[in-house]
Amino acid sequence: MDETLTSRRVSARRDGSNGHRFMDLSHEIVSGATAYPGLPQPVLNDHITREQSREVYAPGTEFHTARLCLVGQTGTYLDVPFHRYADGYDLTRLDLSQVAHVPTVVIDTDDRQILPESFARRRISGRAVLFRTGWSQFWGTEAYGSGQHPHLTEEAARRLAAAGPAVVGIDSLNIDGTHTGERPAHTELLGAGIPVVEHLTNLSQLPAEGARFTAVPVKVAGLGTFPVRAFATWSRWV
Repeated sequence: MDETLTSRRVSARRDGSNGHRFMDLSHEIVSGATAYPGLPQPVLNDHITREQSREVYAPGTEFHTARLCLVGQTGTYLDVPFHRYADGYDLTRLDLSQVAHVPTVVIDTDDRQILPESFARRRISGRAVLFRTGWSQFWGTEAYGSGQHPHLTEEAARRLAAAGPAVVGIDSLNIDGTHTGERPAHTELLGAGIPVVEHLTNLSQLPAEGARFTAVPVKVAGLGTFPVRAFATWSRWV
């Protein structure tokens, strides 16, 4: 494919002629890395190489088929209630209206323990609430998984769940603190049927309001967590 044409197409998608901008909010998944600390890392192998495929197809026609083994908590991923609750809905029953083209409100905070006051005066109901902490700058370093990451307090999680957002995301290791075995944010949000997206990135590029958020996982039965290609779109004139 012509590199100049490809470059033009990519540029057009980022800042389209229709007046909308696109921002990728996902970390890249890399074989051997990028899963949640302490969990098995993703492994990508050839299942059928291009050379092997030539034995099957007509001359000049070849394909690559890969095999990917990973845990759900890899890269940027979404949790649904089944992740926390045995009777919660799994990925196949996720309501797409909660995670596709959702009006977004970005909450800026530099607190390690995020309090209800950070979003008390913002419109929350039916929106994608994204916590912009800046922690994603440490992705790929020891600091990222050190346990010092920003997270919601129990009271913040309770009030946020009561406010009825469509989905909640954060650019941090975990929406909960990991210094104890308790997970109040997952408990409150997933208990209220609100999906959670963790390990977002590039939130610094988003306007405080006016963007639309999308983070859709693969439709896998019996799973409560899976990577997503999260992204935001907004008018260039916001």
